Amino acid sequence: MREQFKAQMNKPWTLFFGVILLFWLKTYAVYQTEFELGIKNGLQSFLLILNPISSLLFFFGFALFFKGRKRAWAILIIDFLLSFVLYANVVYYRFFNDFITLPTVMHTNDAGELKDSAFALMNFTDVFYFVDTLLILGLILFKVVKPQAPIKRKKISLLFASAAVFFIVNLGLAETDRPELLTRSFDRTYLVKYLGQFNYQIFDAITTIKSNSQSAFASSDDLTDVRNFVEANRTEPNPEYFGKAEGKNVIYISLESFQTFVIGKEVNGQEVTPFLNSLVEDQNTFYFDNIFGQVGQGKTSDAEFMMANSLYSLPSGSVAMEKARNTYHAQPAMLEQKGYTTSSFHGNGKTFWNRDEMYKSFGIQKFFDSSYYDMSEENVHNYGLKDKPFFEESMPYLENLEEPFHAKMLTLSNHFPFTMDEGDVDFPTPETEDSVVNGYFQTAKYMDESIEQFFNDLKESGLYEDTVIVMYGDHYGISNNHNKAMEKVMGKEMNPYENAQLQRVPVFITAPGVEGKQVHKYGGQIDIRDTVLHLLGVETDEFISFGSDLLSEDHREIVPFRNGDFVTPEVTSVNEKCYANPTGEKVDSEACENAGKYVKETLDLSDKVVYGDLLRFYDPEGFTPVDRNDYNYNVNQIDPEQEAPEQPKEQSNEHSKEH
Repeated sequence: MREQFKAQMNKPWTLFFGVILLFWLKTYAVYQTEFELGIKNGLQSFLLILNPISSLLFFFGFALFFKGRKRAWAILIIDFLLSFVLYANVVYYRFFNDFITLPTVMHTNDAGELKDSAFALMNFTDVFYFVDTLLILGLILFKVVKPQAPIKRKKISLLFASAAVFFIVNLGLAETDRPELLTRSFDRTYLVKYLGQFNYQIFDAITTIKSNSQSAFASSDDLTDVRNFVEANRTEPNPEYFGKAEGKNVIYISLESFQTFVIGKEVNGQEVTPFLNSLVEDQNTFYFDNIFGQVGQGKTSDAEFMMANSLYSLPSGSVAMEKARNTYHAQPAMLEQKGYTTSSFHGNGKTFWNRDEMYKSFGIQKFFDSSYYDMSEENVHNYGLKDKPFFEESMPYLENLEEPFHAKMLTLSNHFPFTMDEGDVDFPTPETEDSVVNGYFQTAKYMDESIEQFFNDLKESGLYEDTVIVMYGDHYGISNNHNKAMEKVMGKEMNPYENAQLQRVPVFITAPGVEGKQVHKYGGQIDIRDTVLHLLGVETDEFISFGSDLLSEDHREIVPFRNGDFVTPEVTSVNEKCYANPTGEKVDSEACENAGKYVKETLDLSDKVVYGDLLRFYDPEGFTPVDRNDYNYNVNQIDPEQEAPEQPKEQSNEHSKEH
C-alpha cells in the first residue's frame, strides 16, 4: 500500500493537482468561516467555488518549469507564500473588516508596529491554514516525493491557457450579477466575493501601479472638471458665525475609535463619558451628532488627511503611504501663512503611517512624537503613550508655542483590543460575551477622563479662553464582527442599515466667547475643515474643497462613504440597497439615485486630484505652495528657554503603535 501511494505521488501531475485541491478547499473554508462576503444567490455561491481555480493554476503553474526535486520545493514555496497572503488577510479582516492592499503590505514599518494587534487576533486553530504546507514539507523530507519527471512546455502552456479560460468564465459570470465590476466598485468585498482572494490581490497590485503612473501623465487640463464641480457645489459661509473665532489658537483632538453611540450612554447607571456629555449642552460648544466617519484603509491617517485637506481618502491603501509627497493646500499651511505656528503631538514614532513625510506636505512646522515623551513602561500600553500622561506632558510644549498656533493631538488609549492596565480606570462593563465590546466602554471612560484633565490644564495655563478646541471621532471602534454583542448594547437587531448608522462619530467645536449650539445636520469628516476655517475668518473660495461648511445655511447633506455607500437625512444606501431613514425599511432604489450620482462624481474627482497630484498645477490667490524642504523633524523643536520633561535613558518606540 505504501509503495502504491509513493508510486501515485510520483506521477507527473499528482502532487501538482493534489496541492491545488488542498489549497482550493482551504480557500473555500476561509470564505465560509472568516469573511463576511454577503452571499445572496446561487450564482454567488457557485462563484465562491469557482474563483480560486484560475489563480491557483496560474501561481502553481510556475513550479512546472522546474525539474526533479526542485519542482517539489517550488510547489512548497508557492504554497507557503499563498498561505501567508491568505492568512494575513484573515487576521487583517478580523479587525478591519477589510482586505489587505499592496500599499499596506509595502509600508513595512507600520506592519511591524501593528504586530501586537495581529497577535491579539490570532487563534491556536489558525495552524489549519498551514497544514497543507507542512504536509508537502513532510512528503519532501521523508522522500515520499521523488524527483519529478519533466513536463513538456506545450502542456505547461495549455495549463496557463486553462487558467485564463477559468478567469474569463469567472469574470463573465460575475459581470452578469455585478455589471462593471472592475470599473464601478469601490468595495473590495465585491472583488473577493466575485473574483477570489488572489485575483483580487493581482487586481489591487495593477491598480496600485496604475495610480502611481497617473501623476506622471497628469496635466493642468485635468483640473478643469474638478474646479467646475467644486464651484458648482460650493456653499457660502454663514455670516452669523464667519470670523467669530478670528485670531484664536486651534487645537484638534483625534478621539481614537470613538463613535457617537457612546455619548449619553450609561452602564449600570453610570455615564461612560460624563465630561463629553457635559459639552453637548455647553454654551460655547457646537456639538454635531450626525457626522459620519468616511475613512478608508488608512483609518486614523485618513481622518487626518480629510480634516486638513477636505479631500477624500483613497479607495485602496492610504494617502499617507501612497501620496504623502503630493502638493496639498492643507489647513496647517493655510494658517501658517496667516501667522500661525503649526504643530502635531503624538505619543508614537514619527515614521508611523509615514507621518514624518505627510506632515511636511501639510505645512506642519513642529512634530512632537514619542521621542519627546516619557515612554517608560508605566506610561505605555498597547499602542503608545497613554492618554493621561500624553496630555499632561504635552502642556509644556503647547504653552511654549508662539501664538496663535494650530496644534493636532492624537489620542491612543481607546484602541482595539480595548484593554487598560489595572488601576487606570474603574468602570463596569455591559457584560456581553464579547471582551472587545466590554473593554470599549472602559477605554472610552479613560479617554473621557483624560480630555477633562486636558481642558482643566488649558484653563489653568490661561490658553483656554483664546483657543478653539475641535474634537472628532476618527473612525469606528466596533466593527461588524461584533454585531451579536452590539445587539445587546444597542437593544436592537444589527443589520447593514444599522451598521451604517453606527458610523456616526461625534464632533465638538468648543470656542470660548462664541455662542454654540447642537447641530443636527448630516455631514462627514470632510466638512470640518471649511467649518473651522470660516469660524476663524479664513476665506476658502480659492481652494479646492469637497466639503461643505456645517454651519452654512446651504450645507449639503449628502455623506459619501469611501466604498460608495452613502447616507442623507432621507435615505441610506448600503451595498446598492436603498433604505428609508429613520425606519430602515427598504425602498425603491430610485430614491437613492440622484444622491448616488453625486457620490460617485465627488469620489471620482477627489481621487483624480490625489492620484494625479493635480494641486501642483493650481496656485490659489494669496497662497504659497509648501516647500517640503522647509520642514525637518530630526532637529530639536523645543525653544532653548523651555525645559523639556526628563526622558528615560533607554527610550524606544517599541510600544509606539497606532492604527
